[in-house]
Amino acid sequence: MSAPNSDIEVAGQSLHHRSTAAALSGSFGSKDAVYEEKYADMGVSTPDSIREHGQPKLKRSLKGRQMGMIAIGGTIGTGLFIGSGTTLGTAGPAGCLVAYLVIGSMVFFVCTSLGEMSTFIPTSDPFNHFAARFMDPSLGFAFGWNYWYSWMLTVASELVACGIIVQYWLPHVNGVVWSLIALVIMFLLNAISVRGYGEAEFWMSSLKVLTVFVFLIVGILTLTGVAGGHFIGGQNWHIEGAPFKDNIVGILKSCIIAAFSFQGTEIIGVTVGECANPRRDVPRAIRSVFWRILFFYISSILIIGLVIPNDDENLVNASGAGDVGISPFTMVFQAAGADWAAHIMNAVVLITVLSAGNSGLYACTRVLWVLAKEGKAPRFLRKVTKSGVPIWALTFTAVWSTVIFCISLAGNQKVYVFLINLSGLSGIGFWMGIGLCHWRFRRAYVAQGYNILDLPYRAAFFPFGPIYACSLLVIIIIGQGYGTIWPSFDALGFVSTYLALPLFLIFWLGWKYIKKTKWIKLVDVDLTSGTLLEMERNGDIEVFPPEGPWTWKKYVRWMKRSKEIQAVE
Repeated sequence: MSAPNSDIEVAGQSLHHRSTAAALSGSFGSKDAVYEEKYADMGVSTPDSIREHGQPKLKRSLKGRQMGMIAIGGTIGTGLFIGSGTTLGTAGPAGCLVAYLVIGSMVFFVCTSLGEMSTFIPTSDPFNHFAARFMDPSLGFAFGWNYWYSWMLTVASELVACGIIVQYWLPHVNGVVWSLIALVIMFLLNAISVRGYGEAEFWMSSLKVLTVFVFLIVGILTLTGVAGGHFIGGQNWHIEGAPFKDNIVGILKSCIIAAFSFQGTEIIGVTVGECANPRRDVPRAIRSVFWRILFFYISSILIIGLVIPNDDENLVNASGAGDVGISPFTMVFQAAGADWAAHIMNAVVLITVLSAGNSGLYACTRVLWVLAKEGKAPRFLRKVTKSGVPIWALTFTAVWSTVIFCISLAGNQKVYVFLINLSGLSGIGFWMGIGLCHWRFRRAYVAQGYNILDLPYRAAFFPFGPIYACSLLVIIIIGQGYGTIWPSFDALGFVSTYLALPLFLIFWLGWKYIKKTKWIKLVDVDLTSGTLLEMERNGDIEVFPPEGPWTWKKYVRWMKRSKEIQAVE
């Protein structure tokens, strides 16, 4: 075992070599050549974040308010509006609350890990880029395509949900019509510009936030008897099956359901590549994750568990977006005497589904574009419009989502359920990838002699955070197949649940065999190219956006960043 300082000493030589090469280069072109030669020797494609000249690029047009609402929009979805009822019926009010607290804490650590890396290296495909950069390029290939097909399948499922939801009002019109209209809307919002996507998400997320606010107020009024006509208090915590139903087994089952409810929170990492001010806006969005989870999820789950009995038969039957009539949110409004609530919640769930599909299409497009830039996807997908939209990557994703949607129309529901189950476990997989990448990033950062205090944003409680998150995710992956084994073995369900694992291995090991990639040593991890500091120094990102009034605080921060940039030079 080598001495502790030996790695840092070697790293210092490596860093000196990189800085010398950059200093000797008279232009960015020669500097890029140095990086390209370095990566070619390692069997790695040049990172997408290295500066490219004369090529269309994504536009950094997302503002702080849009980033904040996109982060919130990724948190509030059908998992909260619909899935929360299933967890209540499975684990009871207290068990349901514990499950969401546990999974919420895990999601918090996943988001802070992603935030630390994304703020240091702003890229539009953190799942591929970080895995390829900090561990093995073949792992990056696997994580990138894993993320793409997971969200592509999710977009297809949202199209199905849109048709079902609108039929709640118009049962005599074929749901396919509304599904296709939803696809056109999602496509146009993404095709216009990233600002169009951000603005749409801002207003759709605002509506979801308003709904939760109103729900919490109505829930409190119902509990106290102000609305609904009678005082409820905590009586539903003392009925049969409460507060804990099936004890630890019920909690574990609810944890698995809750984990899928939170999927989408990681999309904030994809938007970093088009954020106007990642140094300011990304940490702000990430820091608010804890409070968003605590307020929107935990408060809502608490109200639902207090107002609705856990043995209500409607909770057992609520299994999808089409069951909005028995959404726990609707049931609370009805308990308050608002029988018209089903129509309001139906509209909210429709907006939620459109938001999820819109975000999924955006994430797929950006991830696929970066894969194409790095030679891990067909070259034609690199095409970017003048407004900064990867149009062919967007079209490619929309076409495949439509194909999967058409499979559901053929009546072969087993194939459709098979594909949706495949996307579910894939989502858990890239969360685990974030934790592993963060672990490697921090170790490489320290091994190369850098000071943790210099990071633009630092994740709290390292190394506990990624260890805790990854351990919990392993339990969820194992527990996901519990229902396919007990009380009887369901071969099709078992295969569809776990097919994502061998598929990931095929992507990983296949690319490794073809490209002969190697595991990257800590001292060889590239921590200099494509970083936020380099982009600020090169002028790719403004230290602070030029528009807006200058205040003394803004001036002091600008002076501090300018000195840091000059010190590096």
